[in-house]
Formats: sequence, C-alpha cells, structure tokens
Amino acid sequence: MVKISFSPIKELVVHDLFRMGFEDLVRGNITPSGVMPLFWCDGVVYRFTSLPMSRELSRLYLDGTVHWAEVHYTDNVKDYSQIMELKDENFQGGTLKIRIIDMSNSQLHRDFVKWLKGNKNKV
Repeated sequence: MVKISFSPIKELVVHDLFRMGFEDLVRGNITPSGVMPLFWCDGVVYRFTSLPMSRELSRLYLDGTVHWAEVHYTDNVKDYSQIMELKDENFQGGTLKIRIIDMSNSQLHRDFVKWLKGNKNKV
C-alpha cells in the first residue's frame, strides 16, 4: 500500500494588510477575464496574493511556511452567501455578481481570520 502523509501548514506570514469596504474589495478583483472569486470565513471576506514561487519559497513551503504578499479584506459580512451582488450601472444589467468561496473548513483560513480579528487594530 502507498504511504500517504498529511503535512499541514505550520506558519503563515502575511506581509501587508489592507482593510477596505466591500465595494472597493470587489472592484479590485475585476480583471479583463472577469471577476475573480473572493474568500469568506467567519464574517470576513478577503483575497490574498501569494509571492511568486522561487527555490527558497518552495523550500519554506515544504517545511510548512506560506507567504502571502498582500491581504485585502472587509470584516462586516456576517452571513455567507455563494454569490454576492454589487449594484453598479457600469455593468451589464446594472448588477455585478461575485462568487464567494467558503473557507470555513480550512484550518489555515480559520486561524488566519482569528488572528486577523485579534490583531487588526495593531497592524
């Protein structure tokens, strides 16, 4: 039988945080290809940017450390919804639909949001 191992992330390093309103968060996620999904966990909607993979970052990743270059978030979205809407006359039909991915089952994301809530006034 094949040996299967689980090696969870041991450390998340966040290099920069930006708190913003929901509309600004969504507008910042619009690309030429469409609107990228956002993440939700425990009342926080966010997106993150990973650092480009390099040999050093690959080594750190294999040792259990992940680096996020930036996290943009809003923390006033108590209820989860798979699709959220932003009313804006610039979009076809006047409404922009945004897919939201529930990350509540991820230990990494739950721990990040818990840390964020406890430190957002300190960083």
